[in-house]
Amino acid sequence: MDILSIILIAIGLAMDCFAVSITKGLLSETRAQWKSAFMMAFFFGLYQGGMPLISFYAGMSFEAFFDKWSHWVALLLLCIIGGKMVYESLKEHTNDDVRGDKPVFSYAEMQILALATSIDALATGVLFIPIPERIWLAVGVIAAVSFIFSVGGYAIGLVFGRRFRFNSGLLGGLILIGIGIKIFIEHYL
Repeated sequence: MDILSIILIAIGLAMDCFAVSITKGLLSETRAQWKSAFMMAFFFGLYQGGMPLISFYAGMSFEAFFDKWSHWVALLLLCIIGGKMVYESLKEHTNDDVRGDKPVFSYAEMQILALATSIDALATGVLFIPIPERIWLAVGVIAAVSFIFSVGGYAIGLVFGRRFRFNSGLLGGLILIGIGIKIFIEHYL
């Protein structure tokens, strides 16, 4: 597998991170939270890069388990977080409740989102079993691309969140639910 193929795989895997990061940028309406954005991007990169490594070393013996349950786990996690965001966006906000001044995401939520968006990366590690000398290159490229796409997505969401006023919590929640459904459907297609 050449470097171009690895980069294309990394870009494909980073799309879920990118979409979630845009959502988080949209929620940062009054001020940027770059420390949290970089922390989120770090976890997305770590999990996206780590999952192929796990499946590479686990090998074929666990492939059937990953294939059977990973889409259910991603659907459940993303629907819970997305549903929570939709619910909170529909609640009435008091004047003291300004979304951009409170944390847009917590440490625990970052971990859950990183796990949920990286489950599809779990399957890619088995691609490198025949070419074990490429696994570390793949892990590094996947992690770096996910990090870059996450930071870029946050910046894009931040710009659009400031220019266009709409219920970004509702949109973000629906996007997360949509990503969960997409992962679930892709498993069966």
